[in-house]
Amino acid sequence: MLVGTTLGAGAQVTRRSGSDTRNKDKKSARATVTDRQQSFYEVREPSDADLQWMKVIYREVDLTKGKNAALLYPEMPNEDGENLYFIIMRLLARNEISAYDYQDEIFNDAHKVKMDEMFDNYGIDYTLAKGSTEKNPVYEFEDADIRANQVLSYYIIEKWEFDTRSNQMKARVEALCPVLHQMDDWSGETGRYPMFWVKLNDIRPYMAKQYVFTDDDNNLARYSIDDFFKLNMYTGDIIKTKNLRNLALKQMFPEEKALKHAQDSIEQRLRSFNKDLWVPPLEVLQAQAEAEEKARAEAEGELEEGEEGAEQVEGEAATGEGEEKTATRTTKRGSKSKDTKKSSKAKAKEKKTKIKERKPKTSTQTVNTGVRSVRNRKK
Repeated sequence: MLVGTTLGAGAQVTRRSGSDTRNKDKKSARATVTDRQQSFYEVREPSDADLQWMKVIYREVDLTKGKNAALLYPEMPNEDGENLYFIIMRLLARNEISAYDYQDEIFNDAHKVKMDEMFDNYGIDYTLAKGSTEKNPVYEFEDADIRANQVLSYYIIEKWEFDTRSNQMKARVEALCPVLHQMDDWSGETGRYPMFWVKLNDIRPYMAKQYVFTDDDNNLARYSIDDFFKLNMYTGDIIKTKNLRNLALKQMFPEEKALKHAQDSIEQRLRSFNKDLWVPPLEVLQAQAEAEEKARAEAEGELEEGEEGAEQVEGEAATGEGEEKTATRTTKRGSKSKDTKKSSKAKAKEKKTKIKERKPKTSTQTVNTGVRSVRNRKK
């Protein structure tokens, strides 16, 4: 059984069974990416002529939270595949992609990181693979030596761009940086060490071949790592926005409450940018107006109920006749007290009785008129 991982193109490994050989052939085939595949997965940057607005955001993606764990597991390669950090390190060791200096954030040949220096800086044991040359060095290492379980977060450069061709705001990840979390032997505190930048377009074809599952209830791997970034399925706190002074948010807002408020306000502005560009349809405006009117009416009703309760308390606190007077004047809505209601009912009953009394009076007058009937007149 192979303990380490051989990354050299010309390295040969002896396998015990035919199934292992077939697995090796599949892995080597998956590792090979043609120029056509590279162009297929590459996300082209819009030209400056098509862009009207852009915001550069730096986020920290914590792999121990939420769906971000899909980038961390499995911590060691197994039959399900390997995590994102293993994919990056194998490609760098085979000299198939380039890494760039973390401090400069400039992605050109002058700012490329030399792999042997990077391995030495982070204490990663490596050897030169078979077929390695001075112009094209190829390295190999043991899986356990790169300490993939200590890469617990990534920094990503996220560009929010408004493209005039589609008239939409889109978020695009340009680059990512693995962050090594190591505990200090003296202080016992865990430090964070950003390693290098890798352009996402360089590793997209390889990420598209590694599928992960993002739901604990559904263990079927339906999304690739490339989908994970394309669909913005990750979550991360904003740690910096591109600014003239090149300051992080924590430097601009040292207090925790102010920092959280700044992060939320930036996030809200980005999410609502598309909505603020267009005038909503008439139906939407009418629905919003009705909702605002309803909320205003409910607020006014609660206010009147509060005033009524306050006046009732004042009425209970008063004594004597003042108590009876205040009880009859509670609110505008309840201005008609029980006593006034009773008096109005009494007046209505009196009117009815007067009408009933008039009827018998009129009937008695007609009887006592003294007019005789025709029958009596004939007699």
